[in-house]
Amino acid sequence: MDATEQTRRIPFTAIFNFRDVGGYRSLDGRTVRSGRLYRSDSLHAMDDADREAFAALGVRTVIDLRRPQEVDRYGRVPDFDGLTYRHIHPEHARWEEQPYQPDTDLTRYLADRYADLARTGTAGLAEAIGLIADSANAPVVVHCVAGKDRTGIVCGLTLAVLGVEDAEIAADYALSTEASQRFAAWVATAHPEVPELPVPYLSSPAETMLLFLAEIREGYGSVDDYLRHAGVTDEQLTNLRTHLLA
Repeated sequence: MDATEQTRRIPFTAIFNFRDVGGYRSLDGRTVRSGRLYRSDSLHAMDDADREAFAALGVRTVIDLRRPQEVDRYGRVPDFDGLTYRHIHPEHARWEEQPYQPDTDLTRYLADRYADLARTGTAGLAEAIGLIADSANAPVVVHCVAGKDRTGIVCGLTLAVLGVEDAEIAADYALSTEASQRFAAWVATAHPEVPELPVPYLSSPAETMLLFLAEIREGYGSVDDYLRHAGVTDEQLTNLRTHLLA
């Protein structure tokens, strides 16, 4: 882990992919503000030390992107004073409907899953990014189960709107691979009865995010235009930049 990742990653005991989305440079020379937007895997399993560390961040809003069944099965972030919980489910097909075949291209497989979500989950993605754009909601944590796929899409689109280079967005996305490996090791120890997780659930190759963003632009002209198509307003796009760039 390099120094930049050490600064961005916030360690917890039972949360494995929690990090600050701030610190990246935009193409116009500004910087994404730190302490405003965090990304994470599921927040339901916090222990007492995790609760104390989380409370210290002063988070006002948690955006939970998991399916309703995932929330029902595992639970949600604990209640904290001043915390608003928002459950948003971007509609998308289950990956089991198109299972990964080991002899196929993992990058292409993941990019196709993300394209599916971008196509069918427009309302949920627009709602999530609209919440992030409102400075009154900050600091915000956006999360799903592993914090790499649904969360990766929301954070990738947000960083693209802020003018961060695709290579930097892809590098941020790729940090989830190491976090997923730590999560898998924890599962193997804490829940040895659970089968080994499939490769796509643990992998975040940078090329996937590069492909996803390129194909969004091919299909809609720009990330901004895609988000307008999804339902994000011009005012929200402006607020996003005003709020998150310094």
